[in-house]
Order: sequence, then C-alpha cells, then structure tokens
Amino acid sequence: MDSSLYVYVEDVRGEGLEAVLDRITGYGVAGLTVAAAYRRARDVTPHSRPRVTVRGDGVHFPPPEDLFDGLRLVPPVQAGAEEEPLAALRLATAERGLKLHGWTVFLESTTLGMANPDVTVRNCFGDRGSPAELCPSNPDVRRYAVALGRAVARQGVDSVVAEALHFGTFGCGYQNERCFVQLGPMDVFLFGLCFCDFCIRRAADLGVNAEVAREECARIVGGVLDGDPPAQGEVTRAALTAYAGPEVVSYARARSEVVTSLVSEVSAAVTAEGSKLVFLDATGAAKGYMDGLPPSGLSAHDSWQLGVDLVALGDLVPSLGVLVYARDAERVADDVVAYRRSTGKELRAVLRPGMPDTDSAERLAAKVRAARAAGADAVDFYAYGLMPYPILDRIPGALSG
Repeated sequence: MDSSLYVYVEDVRGEGLEAVLDRITGYGVAGLTVAAAYRRARDVTPHSRPRVTVRGDGVHFPPPEDLFDGLRLVPPVQAGAEEEPLAALRLATAERGLKLHGWTVFLESTTLGMANPDVTVRNCFGDRGSPAELCPSNPDVRRYAVALGRAVARQGVDSVVAEALHFGTFGCGYQNERCFVQLGPMDVFLFGLCFCDFCIRRAADLGVNAEVAREECARIVGGVLDGDPPAQGEVTRAALTAYAGPEVVSYARARSEVVTSLVSEVSAAVTAEGSKLVFLDATGAAKGYMDGLPPSGLSAHDSWQLGVDLVALGDLVPSLGVLVYARDAERVADDVVAYRRSTGKELRAVLRPGMPDTDSAERLAAKVRAARAAGADAVDFYAYGLMPYPILDRIPGALSG
C-alpha cells in the first residue's frame, strides 16, 4: 500500500537527513509528505533539537521569481530555505526508492494576513478578525494559491498535498485565542462565514441575497454576545435553516463554487508542472482534533461547511486526502465509507498513531484495517516530529497487519 509519513523540514534538520530517512524506511511506509509550505506553530518535538520547535509562515525553498513576479502576495521564506532542503530530500528519497510529496498550506498565513488585512475573511459585523485566514474568493489570494501550487510542484515532488485550500473555521483565525462567551456550534459557524465584497458578489451571482444572510448572522451572533443562550446541537443544514433561516444556508452552500473553481485552477497548474494535486479535506480535523471524539455527523456529510463539494472535486483532482481523527475503528470505517461514496478517485486516510485518539498499537492496527476495508487506497500517518519514537514504532505492525 502506498502509505506515507508526514514530516517537517525542521525535524529533518534537527535530527539529520540520513538518520530520519533510516528510521522512516524502517516503518515500512512508501514515502514522505514534507511540509514544503507551512504556517506558524509551536510544537513539542520529543526527539528533535530543539525539543520545542517554533515554526513560521512560508516556504522552504526560494520562491521562483517568474511565478510571483507582479503578484501582490508572495510567500514568506522560511529560515534555511536558501540551503534548499527539499532538493536534498528529493535526491535522498529517490536513492531509497521513497516517494516525496509536498505538503502545502495554502490559505493560512498570519504573516500575509497581517500585512494585507483586506485579503482575509470579513465576518458578519465587518471585522477582519481572522488574520490567519485568507479568503479564497479574493482575486489576489487566488492568484497566490495558483502560483504557490505551481511552485511546490516545481520542486520535483510526486504530488502536492493541499491543506487549507478551502474556507476555514472561526476557531483557527489566529494564535492565543480567547473567548469567554459561550458560543454554540452553530454560532461559531455563523461567526466564521466571510462577507467580504468578493464573497458577497459571488453569492449574489448565484441568486443568493447575501445582505439578508449577513444581517441574520449579525443578529443571531450579536444576540449571543449580548447574553442570549447559545444554540445547542450539531451544525446541519436542517438545524441551520431553523436557527438562521434559508438565506444563510444558501449563502453557506454558495461558497462551494468558490472552492471548486479555485481547486480546479490549482490542480491544473500543478499538473502543468508534471505533478498531481492531493486535496486534503480538513473536516475530520475540525471535528476530532482535540480529543479524537468527533460528533456523530460524518465528515463527508459536513464538508460543505468548509465550502467543499466532494462530488464536484471528484471530477477535478486525482486524489483526496481525509483526516480521520477518531479513536474508534468503526468511526474510521464509517467516515471512509462516506467519502468513498462521494468520490471514485484515490482516497488517502490520514491517521494519528498516538494521542489523543490512538492509545495502543492494537488500536492503530485496528484503525488501519478498518480504513482499508472501508475503501481507503492508502493510509498515511501524522506526524513524525510530533510523536515519540515508541509511538512511531507502532506503524510497521499496523501496516503489515
């Protein structure tokens, strides 16, 4: 099976290229998915130097001038990019018969958002309160995403693994988040909708009364901020219609055209550079990231909340990656089956071999078996630098089982 292990450039640099590849080869995976373009983070890295790694926004290679010349948005460059670590990885993995995939965070960049606030999402109150979230409707953002996809593909990777190539959520807009108001899941969803001029114009072109949708969102969320009780229960179209009205639901659903058209453009650019696009749907992470206990609604059924139309994307991308962050093997199977029904393309299930949703080698093996039986073409693992060695040592047994 064509499995892969997610890896960060900083972790390879901290431990040494050959040492990391020796270990990864021993896990029995077929390739590495390296963070070619990433976002700010502070991670405990248990077997690297330093033991706490602070990551920045940007790319781990010099941005090709011909791709970004004249563009308003240019990716920040990570420290050490001039050493071209991706080129070294490409050569070393090829020598070992491993594939190399370029993990690319597209529309999350605090650096770009703070420098260009007008390209970030604008909520129903008119606030640019999520500086890390670049709006996929914005023309400058779309041109940036196409150029970034082409730039990563040009590094010679077997595929470009696209993270955050869709709308984000309110909870991931910045660092050191604080909210001492009790917001229900539907309130958080409404708070995260973008009402910038470009989003409003695209929705209006599809026959949606965007101003009515914005006013309803502001009325409902404003009421909760003023002390009204929050709505309970999961975000479904039916529940949202009852809570916020049909125009809000129509506005939310109209966002899928934005995402689908952007993915189409990026996929075409990546293909033109001789690679292929793997689209990562982050719905599973949004549901189960913190504890591995996602709510009952399946990720494939809820991906519309990020503007993802799985059926439409199935005609545009050769491969779909799904983040299956769940403790229970049956839930893993249910999620994979639901995605399988929506796409006939390659389906890659991404699992975490350790906490918070995998507490033993047996549980990991059971989830790998469940994902395969449910129709996953590949099982990938997240992430090398974040897991202690004994946790990573679970991988070969899970794959061989």
